[in-house]
Amino acid sequence: MATFIDIHPEDPQPRLVSKVVDRLRRGEVVALPTDSGYAIVCTLANKEGLDRIRTIRQVGEKHHFTLLCANFAQLGQLVIIDNAFFRLIKSLTPGPYTFILKGTKEVPRMTLNPKKNTVGVRIPDHKITQAVVGELGEPLLSSTLILPGEDEPMEEGWVVDDRLGNAIDVVVDGPVGQGPTTVINLSSGEAVISREGAGDVSMFEF
Repeated sequence: MATFIDIHPEDPQPRLVSKVVDRLRRGEVVALPTDSGYAIVCTLANKEGLDRIRTIRQVGEKHHFTLLCANFAQLGQLVIIDNAFFRLIKSLTPGPYTFILKGTKEVPRMTLNPKKNTVGVRIPDHKITQAVVGELGEPLLSSTLILPGEDEPMEEGWVVDDRLGNAIDVVVDGPVGQGPTTVINLSSGEAVISREGAGDVSMFEF
């Protein structure tokens, strides 16, 4: 069974945040609350963790994983951002948006889309997630926790624990935002809305 860790949503306890980070560094897979439902995460270099996430989500190699970043500086080290999109991304982060961009050499090959060399990146507007990624000191590899056959991300820690407690190592309890992220593909030089979600897209409607 997974370890269930209840962290204060507004003032995350450093001791508990460190406990989660330690488990991640040990190569474990964690369910983490975000501003757009639960995400299932592991460290960037954790190939076994990546395979476990693929198995849980039942997705193949073409599935876009998302790198959860603590801040814009961290995000900028992972993807190639055209000047035209710099202000756009900065204005929408932190928030429930995922941006698809070409990855840099800092991104492990196993996390990139094999044909396009793209990856999703985002900065969640969620204090628990920010605290965990901040203490870890590197982005987290993540996928929205939407189970096969379902359309919406999981939103309750106890439900995650009940349904996936034997498949993951840690469930962090905490409030989440409603709905999946809005996905904006910027890899072609144009802003293309791949999925409308929790993030407002009115600025793209002309």
